[in-house]
Amino acid sequence: MKKIILLSFLALALISCGSSRNVSKKRNTVRTISHKNHSVAPKAQNIIEYAKSFEGTRYKFGGTTKRGMDCSGLVYTSFKNENIALPRVSRDMAKQGKRISLREVEEGDLLFFQTNKSRRVINHVGLVVESRKGAVKFIHSTTSRGVIVSSLNERYWNNAFVEVRRVI
Repeated sequence: MKKIILLSFLALALISCGSSRNVSKKRNTVRTISHKNHSVAPKAQNIIEYAKSFEGTRYKFGGTTKRGMDCSGLVYTSFKNENIALPRVSRDMAKQGKRISLREVEEGDLLFFQTNKSRRVINHVGLVVESRKGAVKFIHSTTSRGVIVSSLNERYWNNAFVEVRRVI
């Protein structure tokens, strides 16, 4: 029984959010970002604040509540709270809105990642909560730590980064 539980946990850790999209274009790498002084749009600010209300929530595959949340569930729920309909899984979210350059990133944009190196697919999404002077911070749900804010400057996320999309 312990082996089954351990194997189940390892499988969840490997699939991260469990959604995928084939990635055929060369991945971007994080560069210095020139950020214009701007105020965050009210809708984006509301989405970010709602997403932050889930900080500390444990990871749960397919979860969309305070009882457990996965990465795409966090983004889906946060946008839904502002009456913006998004697909439920990150592979479909990565087809929404407009692909933009990392130099143009703003609060409320979505970052997409490829965390499984054996498959070239997008399997993780995060919501940009801060973009200032070359530093991009995003909120997301990880299998190991639940809902947290991370920096795109962290080596792991920098290496896994694929694209940024604007949906609002």
